[in-house]
Amino acid sequence: MNRGINVKTSDFDFDLPEELIAQVPLADRSASRLLVLDALSGTLSDQHFPSVLDELEAGDALVLNNTRVLPARLHGVKDTGAHMEVLLLTNTTGDQWETLVKPAKRAKVGTVLSFGDGVLKAVVKEVLDHGGRILEFQYDGIFLETLESLGEMPLPPYIKERLDDADRYQTVYAKENGSAAAPTAGLHFTEDLMKQAEAKGVKIVYLTLHVGLGTFRPVSADDLDSHEMHSEFYDLSEESAQTLRDVRAAGKKIVAVGTTSIRTLETIGTKFDGDIQADSGWTNIFISPGYTFKVVDAFITNFHLPKSTLVMLVSAFAGRENVLHAYHHAIKERYRFFSFGDAMFVKK
Repeated sequence: MNRGINVKTSDFDFDLPEELIAQVPLADRSASRLLVLDALSGTLSDQHFPSVLDELEAGDALVLNNTRVLPARLHGVKDTGAHMEVLLLTNTTGDQWETLVKPAKRAKVGTVLSFGDGVLKAVVKEVLDHGGRILEFQYDGIFLETLESLGEMPLPPYIKERLDDADRYQTVYAKENGSAAAPTAGLHFTEDLMKQAEAKGVKIVYLTLHVGLGTFRPVSADDLDSHEMHSEFYDLSEESAQTLRDVRAAGKKIVAVGTTSIRTLETIGTKFDGDIQADSGWTNIFISPGYTFKVVDAFITNFHLPKSTLVMLVSAFAGRENVLHAYHHAIKERYRFFSFGDAMFVKK
């Protein structure tokens, strides 16, 4: 981690009119707008998402995170009949999960929670330092099937509208269960658009990073060095790693779709001194200005929250002035922000 530049959280703040926060996805995934930012010149170009194909050349790699969001929000009751809400964060071991429980003060060690008339039960095993709870679940059959029938999609707190079609908070290529939030830059891709990219000679490469909810939190410490990232599980297969090595050796671009793909690739690049190797593990990489990118040549990303780690990550690649200029342009041009919003293509 390279944090050599003295920057403050407040350097990444901007005023966002609330009506620009996209509350529902567009009917057509790929109808979103696309703001192209050239990080070297600072120039901006207003496009629509399908023109992302114009930024990709034969032999380039498009790196997608194939994680699948779990319906991780559960509504249950205590034996007293009191209503409790549980958000699953991480499967720590066996049937135990790190969770957030509301109201937390009622979830003492030993408390039993019941969901779906007792189809699923959980016992509070441990209270964690940050206020979370370790729950151990009890059920018949397969846990994920039970969860699919009882749970709701854990939409970010800034989305107030109800989502009619839960699949719209999944990418079309979602496969590996485990995220508490969607890798939202990938929501713009349709199967047709991916086929067009492949027909052009672009190599589609998959990795997995299970997104934690910490991704969305604004940075509360004003001194960035004090900010702690939450750990997230990642996996890059040997097949994917080999494809990326081949792309790099041929002098082509590695284009990451979303900050989760960036964090995975840069975790691996940092660990192996710039080399790309198959690897899996937990990452809490925090990329902010001063960081030197080791793998990623360009990327697609949505518009992020003021003061969030994600605005800092984009700024580490493209420069804070360029990014804030792009955001002010996007606000003026009424782009849609956050998870269901429009996208940026950032290149050098």
